[in-house]
Amino acid sequence: MVRFVTAGESHGQGLLIIVENVPAGLPIDEDYIGVHLARRQKGYGRGGRMLIEQDWAHIISGVRHGTTLGSPIGMRIENRDWANWEEAMSVRPIEGEPQSPRSQRVTRLRPGHADLPGAMKYGFNDVRNVLERSSARETAARVAAGAVALRLLEEFGIAVRSHVLSIGSIRAEPAAEIDWQAVEDSPVRCADSEAAERMTAEIDATKDAGDTVGGIVEIIAENVPIGLGSHVSWDRKIDGRVTQALMSINAVKAVSIGPGWDIVHKRGSEVQDVIEPVTDPDRPWQRRTNNLGGTEGGMTNGMPLTAQFAIKPIATLMHPLPSVDLDTGEEVLAHYERSDICQAPPACVVGEAMVALVLAEAFMEKFGGDSVSETRRNFEGYIKTVGPVWSTSSQLLSRDTQSPTPPQGEGGAIENRRTSPDNSMLAFASRV
Repeated sequence: MVRFVTAGESHGQGLLIIVENVPAGLPIDEDYIGVHLARRQKGYGRGGRMLIEQDWAHIISGVRHGTTLGSPIGMRIENRDWANWEEAMSVRPIEGEPQSPRSQRVTRLRPGHADLPGAMKYGFNDVRNVLERSSARETAARVAAGAVALRLLEEFGIAVRSHVLSIGSIRAEPAAEIDWQAVEDSPVRCADSEAAERMTAEIDATKDAGDTVGGIVEIIAENVPIGLGSHVSWDRKIDGRVTQALMSINAVKAVSIGPGWDIVHKRGSEVQDVIEPVTDPDRPWQRRTNNLGGTEGGMTNGMPLTAQFAIKPIATLMHPLPSVDLDTGEEVLAHYERSDICQAPPACVVGEAMVALVLAEAFMEKFGGDSVSETRRNFEGYIKTVGPVWSTSSQLLSRDTQSPTPPQGEGGAIENRRTSPDNSMLAFASRV
């Protein structure tokens, strides 16, 4: 199954990414990955670091002549800011007295960051050993890995998109049909243009106050086939896997599958997604609503998979909060490290990457294949079985000899569109 690992520190030489178990024959190149990295760097409320970095993932393994080989895909993203941190982030021990003020130990703890628990857990007397890896800079590596997953999902018609629902107290009211190009053009990735203007004003006011502001993001995955994930074991449930992936993003404090926070106050009859009668055999199992976010029983149900996550205001403040010193325990002002004012817009792109990685893992878990062509055969064979057990056909195919004769309809006899348990190669009758 598809999995990934990242390495690297915020001001180190760069970030490393390895993505495993991507099938052979998938077209991909650095330009495609670069588009998604550039999207992550945009967004109103970003800090000065984005003026320094121009992220580009150099593919160093797993791809030849523009297609994947089936072997691990290795990538490297260089940190341009490394030039200013060579001494402070040197791999080798520093001989003599440090020359750069950046080499000084960080001991003023920042409330809301990983500083204190990280220092206690790993026995550090310098908080920089924690904050360099816990920095959101690492999410650039996730976006590079996620771009590979997105490219794989695209081969099978699956699209993963995102938009901002709120920043601070400003809430968007997007249309039922979202204009995704308008979202890409919006500085705050908001589908509601009027709300977007108020969001930018909220970010400006927050910056003037030396503060930070959070928000809520929605991820929407369309054309996801029914049956990814499983109900049989807790760790295979797709909604649990998506939730964990989104919760792992820096500063995320809550995740909802679908509009989960809203529906808990309603009654069951108002919440469940009623299944519509099947009138089109190519689009079975449609729903009147999608209140459950495209999942039931830990599996995708064929509706768009939607998830929302709340990202707290960033912990690093221009006007630092009172805190304590790691060495003395005495009161000090918290350390200040250059940061953004609002992370909600770029968090959209990170959220897309994490959901894509989970879906790619579940997709390959379900359909397998060492090459894209093999995976496609498996996928298309499965899709032929997804529908009512009895569907209109010119001839009768019983699931087994004990199956009752199906009812007759206007189009003729009813076909068994699920594969026989006794003969997986059973040919399916043509529809009328």
